[in-house]
Amino acid sequence: MPDWLAVIILGVIEGITEFLPVSSTGHLLLAEHWLPRQSDLFNVVIQSGAVLAVIPLFPHRWRQMRQWRRDPQARDFLLKVLLAFGLTGAGGVVLEGLGFALPEEILPVAVALVLGGVAFLVAEWWLRQRPVKTEVTWGIAVAVGLGQLLAAVFPGTSRSGATIVLMLALGLSRVAATEFAFLVGIPTMLAAGGLKIFKALVRPVPGAVPEDWVLLGLATLVSAIVSFIAVKWLLRFVQTHTFNGFGWYRIGLGAVLLWFL
Repeated sequence: MPDWLAVIILGVIEGITEFLPVSSTGHLLLAEHWLPRQSDLFNVVIQSGAVLAVIPLFPHRWRQMRQWRRDPQARDFLLKVLLAFGLTGAGGVVLEGLGFALPEEILPVAVALVLGGVAFLVAEWWLRQRPVKTEVTWGIAVAVGLGQLLAAVFPGTSRSGATIVLMLALGLSRVAATEFAFLVGIPTMLAAGGLKIFKALVRPVPGAVPEDWVLLGLATLVSAIVSFIAVKWLLRFVQTHTFNGFGWYRIGLGAVLLWFL
């Protein structure tokens, strides 16, 4: 397979799965078992491209948060985003200090996909039994920060999937949960990506193959375009649909992988 086609496929996979609750890391790990193996820098850069592309989709929230000095509600929401981001960042620093490395085997990805799918079905059932709320509480912000850490440790969990499930379980509406998960994910993923890019450029791994920046730019562009379309679609989808479809997709994909293993 030509290298340009391989990186386009990886860009499409990243763009679709970065914010959809199906695990971008898990899908990229699976894809790279059949496609040419890419560097960690490649994966981080295309991930950052996918994140940057969705920023224009939340203009009302950016306008609101710019009024944080005069608007108590804006200040409250911004502080909750920062709390969730800060908890994830602090946990990430601890994991980095412990030398944690993401496992790259298919088995943990398959198990996490199945468990995450079941969690979505249970959360949706739980949500049907109770009235939902639209306001993000401080407890929900803490849960989101911890959920992002959970996804960082277990490939296949999905950062957005883990945080959305926790928020649904705590009674938040689908629309509010999806928006908050995405808003917290933007600084989280950009900070993690920026740090990894800096380290890769300043302290490159000895003997590593030089990065092909043309192919990396192509994959990043594809990832950004696809991510913008996918997130715009999902924000509309959750207004009238449940997450059950994503739950069944995760269970089906995980079951197929376990069967092959």
